[in-house]
Amino acid sequence: MPYDPSAFPPFAVTVDLVVLTVRRHSLCALAVRRGESPFKGRWALPGGFVRADEDLNQAAARELAEETGLRAHDPSSPAQDNGAHLEQLATYGDPERDPRMRVVSVAHLALAPDLPAPRAGGDASNARWAPVEELLQQGGHGRDGEPVAPLAFDHARILADGVERARSKIEYSSLATAFCPPEFTVGELRRVYEAVWGVALDPRNFHRKVTGTPGFLVPTGGTTTRQGGRPAQLFRAGGATLLNPPMLRPEV
Repeated sequence: MPYDPSAFPPFAVTVDLVVLTVRRHSLCALAVRRGESPFKGRWALPGGFVRADEDLNQAAARELAEETGLRAHDPSSPAQDNGAHLEQLATYGDPERDPRMRVVSVAHLALAPDLPAPRAGGDASNARWAPVEELLQQGGHGRDGEPVAPLAFDHARILADGVERARSKIEYSSLATAFCPPEFTVGELRRVYEAVWGVALDPRNFHRKVTGTPGFLVPTGGTTTRQGGRPAQLFRAGGATLLNPPMLRPEV
């Protein structure tokens, strides 16, 4: 029998982005308020349909640039200024996840240093950075007093998976430096770990671990007083991608 494409049900492919940053010592995610049906008026993760001439990585990079103004960089290469770590997270294909039609979403995780206020694009009417615990809670009110409704589609599950991916990977990889500017202090890096893990860490033990892990941090030779107090030594990310020994997450 010859191959007949019409014999198979049509479906669409989207990319959804879990864009994480650390703002005011909290792990925050980018959320957009939907301006069109379905779920009009509800908060959702940014994303969109994959175009006919795009592969998945190109679609995710385009959506990231449209929503944040950031370009994605190769995670195997040193971080670029104004660049963001971008990696594929997981695929979500529940037949009922989108009421419009059968839609399969290939979610991506993006990490970047503290970013400016986002701009809404596409079918979004508004955009904001929100603490992940606020976006994942069911009911109640957020920090701004606004009633909290569940994220649209299955985006709460996607966000939770992205947050757990980030929390796990900073244990054994240098991914935490993706949240930092090109040059940073050990204290700034510690606050990234504290925000992502949601725990307080002992400053002396943390300093000993990160500076004693081969290839993790490289001194730049400079200092800064931007955090107040005495000048603090500046570092940049080293060439190591895997940490040995790993930075184990404290049990809470």
